[in-house]
Amino acid sequence: MTITTMLNFLFPPPPSLFVTAMSVISFVSLANAGFGEVRGKHLNYSKFWNANSNNNKNATGKKDMKLSSKTGMLLLYTPAFLAGAASFWIFPHQSFRSTILQSSVTFHFFKRLVEVLFVHKYSGSMALDSAIPITLSYFLSAATMIYTQQLTLDLPEPQINLLYPGIVLFVVGVIGNFYHHYLLSKLRGKGEKEYKIPKGGLFGFVICPHYLFEIIEFYGFSFISQTLYALSFTIGTTFYLLGRSYATRRWYLSKFEDFPKNVKAIIPFLF
Repeated sequence: MTITTMLNFLFPPPPSLFVTAMSVISFVSLANAGFGEVRGKHLNYSKFWNANSNNNKNATGKKDMKLSSKTGMLLLYTPAFLAGAASFWIFPHQSFRSTILQSSVTFHFFKRLVEVLFVHKYSGSMALDSAIPITLSYFLSAATMIYTQQLTLDLPEPQINLLYPGIVLFVVGVIGNFYHHYLLSKLRGKGEKEYKIPKGGLFGFVICPHYLFEIIEFYGFSFISQTLYALSFTIGTTFYLLGRSYATRRWYLSKFEDFPKNVKAIIPFLF
């Protein structure tokens, strides 16, 4: 895709060294994390909270600090939610596109907090050295996406307007992600901590449909925003979730002898 073709879909990149640097850093760091998941170098949360347990010492030789999964997840999402909420006060003069983007980003992380508090059931821990970079990534991505949108206020609109398709993708992603999180929460009865093979929804086709819908949600952000930063972050996130879902499927295959081999990682029938 040439630059000229991309500019039909995107605002011209703003003359901001910060935004340019964040576009590169977000893509590279997320894509690298995705490839790390494939290689077995996991961020220590969810099923992989205790991955590489023989090597979980820091440079001083001391054991890494761990948080309860619930506390860790609250830490992950709260700063990004606050950044989205505060943006309505920091940037009071907004375009319709900016308002939709800010609302979408803020709602995304608000939904996450609600799920942590009232939907998900946790059994493990989260390594602090995994929680901190993820928290920073979410916070910086939310703040940078909103800030970058403000820099487009005086720029001409892209020739092809993707705002309304973006809203549709965002809504579909939110609903699908929440529904499959709800199905996961119902796998465990009261007091149960063991993992089970998920069923219902798209779990008969892929083991991580919640990741699939999260990707759809982030492409909704990109379509609403139509900035290079939002697209860079979304593509990086896609690589990360592809890698994480691949590792998750590999984990289920190793743990359950009866795991159905036809169930893919994240894309039905393909991957």
